[in-house]
Amino acid sequence: MQNLKEKLISFIQENTPPNQLFQTIINSLSFFTTSDLQEMDNVLYEPSLCVILQGCKKVCLGEHTYEYNPQTYLLSPTYIPAKISICETSPQAPFISLKITFSLEQIYETWKQIDCNETKINNQLQKGMFFAELQFDLLEAIFRLVKLLKKPQDYRKLLAPLILKEILYILFCSEAKEFLKQYTLEGSITSQIAKAILEIKNDLTKPLKIKELARKVSMSQSSLHHNFKKLTALSPLQFQKKLRLQEARQILLKKHTDIYQVAFDVGYKSPSQFSREYKQMFGISPKIHTKMKT
Repeated sequence: MQNLKEKLISFIQENTPPNQLFQTIINSLSFFTTSDLQEMDNVLYEPSLCVILQGCKKVCLGEHTYEYNPQTYLLSPTYIPAKISICETSPQAPFISLKITFSLEQIYETWKQIDCNETKINNQLQKGMFFAELQFDLLEAIFRLVKLLKKPQDYRKLLAPLILKEILYILFCSEAKEFLKQYTLEGSITSQIAKAILEIKNDLTKPLKIKELARKVSMSQSSLHHNFKKLTALSPLQFQKKLRLQEARQILLKKHTDIYQVAFDVGYKSPSQFSREYKQMFGISPKIHTKMKT
């Protein structure tokens, strides 16, 4: 397995710019490299599988801090705000990781095609992230996906979706099975909270009405609040605020634009409140962020 990791490290270093997040021509696949240690920073995990090939990272979700490295992987089936820090890297051995994104629909479709009749709902809700040991069959499938970057477009278009489905299948056949399955089972608390998360994200600019949200996901308001916080470590309102600020940061980093307009675009009615909460979250004012490059 170490040989595969070394090949992936060489490929990424030879084919991507250093010290940045790099989106590949396969939409679901991206690389990240850095030679700099990174203090705790707010990020938004999307539905994805994250693998570290070199270095070490800490992930803080609520009161819990997890550390993972090239021996483990991180799986997040939904959108989860968290804090991260790069705790092991250097110019000689930079931090190198890759991310494979997918949707809840892809998880569900893969689960439907698995020949099993398990429909037992486990309502022991856990955090929205799963960490486990990286196995050879998973890394080998990832390696084949990365190799597609050197293939012709028609080749990639045909095989990339098949390998992505294979990766999800491998996860369903691993210790991640029970964790993933609860996101697919209608009526499980996990799937209801995942739907609530998508409702908030899809209507990010609208005022959040907890009563209406609870009705949409068939939960009581108290149950929604309790279980939402258990999965994300945030209340629905806190979650919405973090998503709005993350969206604003992405806009500001990608283009020089009017800060006040960005505030309104992500749902803020008060630009001063936006600037204050932005600086509280990122430690830097939105005005300064507009001068930074991705």
